[in-house]
Amino acid sequence: MYPRKVGEEILSFGTSGLLYHSNKLMYDRGTNTLWRQFTGEPVVGRLVNSGIRLNLLPVILTTWQEWVKAHPDTSVLDINTGIYPARVYLPESDRNAIYHRYFNDPNTMFPVPRRSTLLRTKDIVLGVKVGAEAKAYPLEELRKQPIVNDTLGGRALVVVTNPQAGAARAYERGSFRFALEAESGDGTYTLLRDERGQRWRVEEDFLVQIGDPSRRLERIPTHMAFWFGWFNFYPFTRVYGHETP
Repeated sequence: MYPRKVGEEILSFGTSGLLYHSNKLMYDRGTNTLWRQFTGEPVVGRLVNSGIRLNLLPVILTTWQEWVKAHPDTSVLDINTGIYPARVYLPESDRNAIYHRYFNDPNTMFPVPRRSTLLRTKDIVLGVKVGAEAKAYPLEELRKQPIVNDTLGGRALVVVTNPQAGAARAYERGSFRFALEAESGDGTYTLLRDERGQRWRVEEDFLVQIGDPSRRLERIPTHMAFWFGWFNFYPFTRVYGHETP
């Protein structure tokens, strides 16, 4: 997800129907420039070499149950769009969904130039990039270890995961190391404890110290992606749990 405002202009995007490394290329309707969806870069057209790059926003892949309990006042996009019939928006778990077969097929639909057997092709990973360094955290591993204190690109971070919903978020951790203090079964809250015994609340944008709410640690934008997709754009990525190059 990216903000559409570039400078003083708000861009309008569409799907070009083209793929690069099995990942869609967007286009902006103002200049017809093609943009790489995975990195937010213009790759063909007037805006190439302009120095423009869309800023990645934090997103979360979770269940509706977890999200609505934590955010009961959320807005929902109506599936009755007037453009496509509602039946095309069936969840991927439904056999009649458009992408059901794709999500249950271990192979890609289209060829990709780079492959790595370190993980399975369609393993889901939380992808984090800090400076020139990239790292993939397999969701399967994060479910087993909900709190991961790590360092990437010289930056201390912590990955917090809800094992039930599979929702994973990365935050700055400063000089702290965190452990799980408490978590609700319905995903409405998660509390962490640092090594000094201070408690922190996990929010969408920050980790907030409960004793002093002015102390906050910012969330880090991440990708939730198939392993083959992340690896194709970041072939020199490190992988959590596979630290030997």
